[in-house]
Amino acid sequence: MIVNIYQAKSQLSRLVERAAAGEDIIIGKAGRPVARLVAYVEHRQPRAPGALEGKIWFADDFAETPSWLLDAFEGRE
Repeated sequence: MIVNIYQAKSQLSRLVERAAAGEDIIIGKAGRPVARLVAYVEHRQPRAPGALEGKIWFADDFAETPSWLLDAFEGRE
């Protein structure tokens, strides 16, 4: 459904109810769509410690900074 911005201001409560029921409401200005009113859905899931265990690998020298890189940052050649 496309609603112009003036109608949306005067009918906001009704439009929010329709969006909450699952309808996408498109708000237009000067005949062009500019916004969409949709139902809010919480997508967060509880964090699970250790969920990435065994999926990430670090090289043994991961924390070591190469001397050439330190030299470059410190202005040495």
